[in-house]
Amino acid sequence: MKITIAIDGYSSTGKSTVAKQLAEWLEYIYVDTGAMYRAVTLYAMRKGYISDGFFDKESLIAKLDDIEITFVKNTATAKAEVCLNAENVEREIRTLEVSSFVSPVATVSEVRAKLVEQQQKMGDTKGVVMDGRDIGTVVFPNAELKIFMTASAEERAQRRYQELLDRGDTVDYKAVLANVVERDEIDTTREDSPLVKAADAIEIDNTETNVEDQFHTILQLAKDRIAGRV
Repeated sequence: MKITIAIDGYSSTGKSTVAKQLAEWLEYIYVDTGAMYRAVTLYAMRKGYISDGFFDKESLIAKLDDIEITFVKNTATAKAEVCLNAENVEREIRTLEVSSFVSPVATVSEVRAKLVEQQQKMGDTKGVVMDGRDIGTVVFPNAELKIFMTASAEERAQRRYQELLDRGDTVDYKAVLANVVERDEIDTTREDSPLVKAADAIEIDNTETNVEDQFHTILQLAKDRIAGRV
């Protein structure tokens, strides 16, 4: 039996990492919904619809039908990468600049409706692991396994800071921490599909948990659900 696994949680809690691990181990399809919102944000930035202190929502909404987001497998890394209108933008969407604008873009109801519709189609046949902010509450409210991931803001900022340094970006830890806190505020207070823990989700606090232990904990939960033991 194949199931749907929904992983929600705050930014930089490692949702994508564990979702990819699960999908690979279970031979399921992995969908990075956060990357989809980042791709829309990059599109808006390139078009000049959003910048510091400015957001032309109506122009973005009018162009939503012109945005096509797909995933392609990198043959060298075997990982799925994001394409925006057939252009691989995997590196571009991971910058701190895109991070600073993605939450406002994600608050736009029309953007969410477009992407949720695409996400639900991807999960029609089960056997999918999807991570984001509203997977267990909006996209797949009937998912057999729901995980909600959290960690301290300081720890999440440190992880993000190190990730950006490893990429060769020039960043300041305080700026990264401020971005994490700001995104938390926007994600949890937006009117449309705010970040909340689903009533039947299992919370995983990984502030002091390593990636390997976390994976095995969640994998066991998945195995139990697949086998019908829970």
